[in-house]
Parts: sequence; C-alpha cells; structure tokens
Amino acid sequence: MHCFKLVGPLQTWILIRVLILTLTGFFLVVAPPAEALANSPQWSYGGDANLTQWGQIKDDFVLCEIGQQQSPININVDIDQSVEDTPAALAFHDASAPWKIINRGYTVQVNAAPGNTVQIEGEEYELLQFHFHIPSEHRIAGSRAEMELHLVHRNRTGAFAVVSILIKAGANNPAIATLWEHLPDVGKTYQLAPNTIHISDLLPPHFTYYSYSGSLTTPPCNEEVQWTVLAEPIYLSKNQIATFASLYPINSRPLQPTNGRTIGYHSAP
Repeated sequence: MHCFKLVGPLQTWILIRVLILTLTGFFLVVAPPAEALANSPQWSYGGDANLTQWGQIKDDFVLCEIGQQQSPININVDIDQSVEDTPAALAFHDASAPWKIINRGYTVQVNAAPGNTVQIEGEEYELLQFHFHIPSEHRIAGSRAEMELHLVHRNRTGAFAVVSILIKAGANNPAIATLWEHLPDVGKTYQLAPNTIHISDLLPPHFTYYSYSGSLTTPPCNEEVQWTVLAEPIYLSKNQIATFASLYPINSRPLQPTNGRTIGYHSAP
C-alpha cells in the first residue's frame, strides 16, 4: 500500500480558537443532514460572506476555520518511494433514474434518484448529488486542472464519501453537453428524463485513485469525509468549460494544510 504522511504547519491561533470554542461549548462536530446539501447557502465565494469569513458566519461553520482535516489538499507524492501498491477497490453501480439539475447560485448541482451507488474498499455509499468547481480544488503534485467534478455519496450510517474527478480541456463531452443544454436560471430546477445520462458517462476509463480523510469543501466543512480522488481526468471542450465559467468564474476553495494526514495510492489493474 502506498501511504504518505504529509505534515503542514499548525498555526497557534487555530489551537487557541479550538480551546476557546471547546470550553464555551460551541465546538460541535455533527454530520449534516442530507437536506443541508440542498438548502440555499448563507455563504459565498465573494462579498462579505466570502470563504475567508465562512467560520465566522455561523457557529455551525466553525470547522471551516479551525478544522484540522480540511479539504481540498495538494496531493504531492512520489509513488516510486513506496514498497507496495494497494489494488484499486472501487466499483460504481449505474441506475436508470431521473436527474434534477439545480442552479444553486454558486454551482450547477445534479441531484440523483436512489439506486446509483459506489463501493469503496467494500463499503457501499449511495449517490446524493454531483456538482462542479472551477478551477479544480484538489491539485496533483501542485498541478491544477481546469475544473473538478464531485460525486457526493452517503452510507447507511450517515458517513459521507466524495469521489473527485479532475476535468481537463479536450474533446467535447456528450453527457456534459446534455446537462448544459438544460441549465436552469439561478434558483430554478430542470428535471431530466430517465436514461438521459449515466454516471458511467462521467467517469474516466481507469480507476487508479488517491484516498484520504478530509472534509466537505463548502460550509459546514464537516470532517471525517472519505475522499477518493481519481488520478485519471475526464475531458470537456474549451467551449463547455467556458459555458460554466460564464456562470461561475471561480467557485473553488483554496488548498488546506494536510496536518500529518495519510494519503493512500491505489493502482488499477
């Protein structure tokens, strides 16, 4: 298994704030309900409620400021230095289900009907929704992709797992073309018919991936989220990327310190 322990700087003011909030009873770490991923945000990427202020907006958002296992991160590893590989253990089940496209005002989100699942290391998670960031939030060896797709899943115990797929400029993507043709106005939704798109249409051919324990990249920034970052990207045309950028020029969170977390590397056959 490739495991890498990366240590980032611990800032004194963060530790002080953790102590204060713990003593005053405000340091609450609870998993958000499913509805929390669908409600209109009280935060933004710009303006007075921008990402530098997330931890100050609500007590529920405090982990955005003081959390020690936050996402995204820079995955900077040299796999040649490891002794053995952990084989990839990632399997998607693609259900025939309608999709609901929502223009959230900060991203395009597509809600899933029940039946789309992923198995990660033998644990099954059901897909709740997927959405897009520009530019990519995660970086591989410091390199940033044009966009990033997040498939947000949850298991029976309420634990979250996010599959991250980097997006680079290349050929036109038919599945994305279908989504972009039906983009609703801000705050509106559009219901796609069953079999219009499939999750398999949004995946790269091979499933080599990195794994680590992190957080949601938007408020409330809850931690203990299982991250699976695919090493192989998918491609959108420059025009497709420009279409999203015309709506949201930037909606990505800056890199967060790794703080000694272990990153796994899992190679596909």
